[in-house]
Amino acid sequence: MSDATLHAVNQDPDSFAVQIADQVESFIVAVTEVAKGDEPDSAVPFLLLEVSQLLLAGGRLGAHEDIVPDERYEPDLGPEPDVDDLRERFAALLEPIDVYSEVFDPYEPRKAPVACRISDDLADVVTDLRHGLAHYRAGRTTEALWWWQFSYFSNWGSTASATLRALQSLVAHVRLDQPLQELDGLDTDEDLTEESLAEEAGRVMAEEIAGPLGLRTVK
Repeated sequence: MSDATLHAVNQDPDSFAVQIADQVESFIVAVTEVAKGDEPDSAVPFLLLEVSQLLLAGGRLGAHEDIVPDERYEPDLGPEPDVDDLRERFAALLEPIDVYSEVFDPYEPRKAPVACRISDDLADVVTDLRHGLAHYRAGRTTEALWWWQFSYFSNWGSTASATLRALQSLVAHVRLDQPLQELDGLDTDEDLTEESLAEEAGRVMAEEIAGPLGLRTVK
């Protein structure tokens, strides 16, 4: 079944499956275009919009009753498409602001923040979404919805939510004329405590990201 399946005339455009698939495909296409780096000045605001829209689809999946796949075992989809190029493109595009700190579970007490990368997050989300999209394009609609719902709870939902928080924070810092604390030295390969996160702050200020964000210069 070809990509045209997503927009086949015999499918009800108002159906839940078609709407979720459209949102998933739209996100993948959009972030792949952003990663090309043709418009770096608008990359962060555009990503903020796209991740926000994707999480609307995630919220709908999360609020939906449990989706049960037609088959007991998931059909083999073959090798997963490589996302290393996408990851590397985003890492280069977002280099001054790629690393941020996040708490994985806000309901676990005294959980120290960990260092994450927006580039890693976006690549991981695309991987999960593509997996479900492959099922959808093969005509296994229920399997696709089950996977998107399951992986929303287990991975891409929390990952996209953390990414959204980082992107929103970047835009807010610039719009509100609030320089970022220094970030150089914050490394995703280190197991950092809350104290060491503060100690490892480096030198990325709002003046440095205002240009890449396509926003007004901080005075």
